[in-house]
Amino acid sequence: MTQAVLVNSLSGVYAGESMMSFDGIESGINGKSRREYLEVNSCDVQGDAQADPKHHGGVDRVLHHFPREHYGQYRRWDMITGFKDSPAMGENISTVGVDESMVHIGDIVQIGEVVLQVTQPRSPCFKLNKQFGHPEFALAMQTSSLCGWFYRVLQPGKIYPHDAMQLIERRSDISVKQAMAIYFSTEFDEAEYQRLLAAEGLAMSWRQSLAKRLDSRKIENWKIRLFGF
Repeated sequence: MTQAVLVNSLSGVYAGESMMSFDGIESGINGKSRREYLEVNSCDVQGDAQADPKHHGGVDRVLHHFPREHYGQYRRWDMITGFKDSPAMGENISTVGVDESMVHIGDIVQIGEVVLQVTQPRSPCFKLNKQFGHPEFALAMQTSSLCGWFYRVLQPGKIYPHDAMQLIERRSDISVKQAMAIYFSTEFDEAEYQRLLAAEGLAMSWRQSLAKRLDSRKIENWKIRLFGF
């Protein structure tokens, strides 16, 4: 059993149901706003919605956590047009002081009264290119691993901005950053795929994708996801 405080308080919590259109494609990335607290249920967050339930939401992606300091790095790379900050990534939880190298697939964490499990990194898509005014933003997120991560809910309840984030138990030796490196490597690596598949808590969609790769012996084409064409 491992217990440690990862951050003493959150930077903010966000939810929203408003949708917008990027060239005719609906998105909820700009629909979130700061909340006094999040009411977290087993399968969703009250007052929160996703335009694309196939790739967002569901039991493995109830909450999206994004480190706030990454905005500064993307600005330093000149990849953000104008000033954008939380929750411009569409995140529910923002923090300073914990990142993808410190959080592992399968980690059991507690924030306030809510108990969560880390399931996968965010898989960046072309909507980020539209959101931040850079044609290769999604690709930069994929290669840098400054992506944030998703949670499934083990114990529902409320999350407040003043709540601490505690690591309760570590269930795998693969960090979110390492999972990104394995999953999005351009080289087929059966051993590393099997290692990632063995990580307890990994999201079902990633498991299915890895299983297809192992069956076909090839990596799927990422062009449409990253660039929209």
